[in-house]
Amino acid sequence: DAAAVPPSAPAAPRAAAHLYPDADREAALLHRAATSSPLAVDRLRHLCDVIGPRLSGSAGLERAVAWAERTLREDGLEVRLQPVMVPRWVRGEESLELVAPRRARLPLLGLGNSVGTPPDGITAEVVVCRDFDELAAQADRVPGRIVLFDAAMPPYDPDRGAGYGPTVVYRTAGASRAAALGAVGCLVRSVTATSLATPHTGMLRYESGKPQIPAAAVTTEDADMLRRLTEAGETVAVTLRMDARFEEDAPSANVIADIPGRELPDEVVLISAHLDSWDVGQGAHDDGGSCVAVMTAMTLLREAFGPSRRTIRAVLFTNEENGLRGSRDYINGHSGEIAGYQVAIEADSGTYRPLGFTAPAANDEASTRVRRRIERLAAHLAPFGAGRLRDGGGGADIGPMAAFGVPLLGLDVEGDRYFDIHHTHADTFDKVDPEDLRACTWALAAAARLLAEMPERLIAE
Repeated sequence: DAAAVPPSAPAAPRAAAHLYPDADREAALLHRAATSSPLAVDRLRHLCDVIGPRLSGSAGLERAVAWAERTLREDGLEVRLQPVMVPRWVRGEESLELVAPRRARLPLLGLGNSVGTPPDGITAEVVVCRDFDELAAQADRVPGRIVLFDAAMPPYDPDRGAGYGPTVVYRTAGASRAAALGAVGCLVRSVTATSLATPHTGMLRYESGKPQIPAAAVTTEDADMLRRLTEAGETVAVTLRMDARFEEDAPSANVIADIPGRELPDEVVLISAHLDSWDVGQGAHDDGGSCVAVMTAMTLLREAFGPSRRTIRAVLFTNEENGLRGSRDYINGHSGEIAGYQVAIEADSGTYRPLGFTAPAANDEASTRVRRRIERLAAHLAPFGAGRLRDGGGGADIGPMAAFGVPLLGLDVEGDRYFDIHHTHADTFDKVDPEDLRACTWALAAAARLLAEMPERLIAE
């Protein structure tokens, strides 16, 4: 609180760092409210245990949409649903059996959007490669075989992060690259550095004009074993069975809730997460915890302050995991107003302890000006451990808003455990620390309030 600064202290530099005079006091008020509230934990328990997994097109997702709308409306917020037609991919029954040099059932998860196999499955020898260069070097062995991409994700590094991006490319693009050389199926090493025989699913993308072959993830342990067998000169063969298929698109919706601004209602501060999840586990960290943090932040903001200078909007996007249609339809439906937004913030990295935000890098005069204002926000969050800024931006749902000139932020949390359970049966309520969840709720509420209440626009000259 600026009023607590002793008269003899050099007040000018500290005052210059403020977004506005009451920012420290309001950040502290929200911290007390968020860290003492049971709402976020209670809501996540309901979302995980009562509603469960929420794949696009499923009854679970639509129960979640109805629940989120009802909950936000009961909290006194202005709520509406934006209809979105989403893809309905059905996993069906699936199995993987090692048939040579011995017989064994291997855990697997089909990749999202994959096609299925014939009813009797596909039995074929396995070609193992670490990357696309090794695939090309073995091109003559690929026709009629199943390709395994054994690309190991490196252990988490505090400076470089998880190494997800360079590894996940084999999950998203591997099937088409293998099919182009005549492969009849594709397996990928699960995108994780830590495993207890746990396969990780996720979306693939088929290239236009390439054959579509079934694709699934295997555990890191089995990927290692299959590589060892081939390196020892053994003939390795498996039978892959997948009932995966697309059915007709299904109705869903983005859930949108507003606290209208008292002075500048068109300058929206948007906080967001995605309500859908994969069909395994409970979608607790991805992205249920962030959804309830966004919801509860809105409740706390309305109760603590009422309207801010600008509108604060929560968006719970549908269909982030396997289509991004919620993002597409939101942007198409609001394209006339997005350029006037103050900021868009996305939370989609799990609800571990918040460290700060990812923010646009300072590359020119305009981006440097935005970055310096975000640094002032970070200074108000730093006393509570969330003042770190890293270069980056928002996530997949808000990413297209950058084309409208909107500054994008992402909630930045401790990332060393996220990919241990990402897209697995293990992403369940018990993996979320209640204290961390409440802290994420505070970080989103504080950032939203301070950026909505500051006098100037982030992008103002």
